[in-house]
Amino acid sequence: MMTDPPAPSLDDLDRHAREAWAELPKEFRALAGDVLIRVEDFADEETLSEMGIDDPFELTGLYSGVDLTQRSVTDPTPGQPMVFLFRRPILEEWIERGDVGLRELVSHVLVHEIGHHFGLSDDHMDQLLEEAD
Repeated sequence: MMTDPPAPSLDDLDRHAREAWAELPKEFRALAGDVLIRVEDFADEETLSEMGIDDPFELTGLYSGVDLTQRSVTDPTPGQPMVFLFRRPILEEWIERGDVGLRELVSHVLVHEIGHHFGLSDDHMDQLLEEAD
């Protein structure tokens, strides 16, 4: 009897994210600084509520912190910037799309959220991606 393989775990997605981070250009990683990458199943209820999101499957990633364009030497030290990747929504998108590898999707979400760390809006990142095509 054949059984389906288990769904990729939190550790699996964490490994994909760390590999994707390591493959980014060294200069990019240096500019990004000490961004902490965390993988969780879903965003917590408070985050979803603050963002006005009812369906937790709608949020694949999130940047938390003060982006580099908003930091000031006169402000107290901000908390460590973090990128959250949400496993279940990423897996759902991966399955629904069927045209992209899981590692590629994890990399895309990671880079997108790091873009917020650099102060880029969703619209600006979409424009940059269109120009790159």
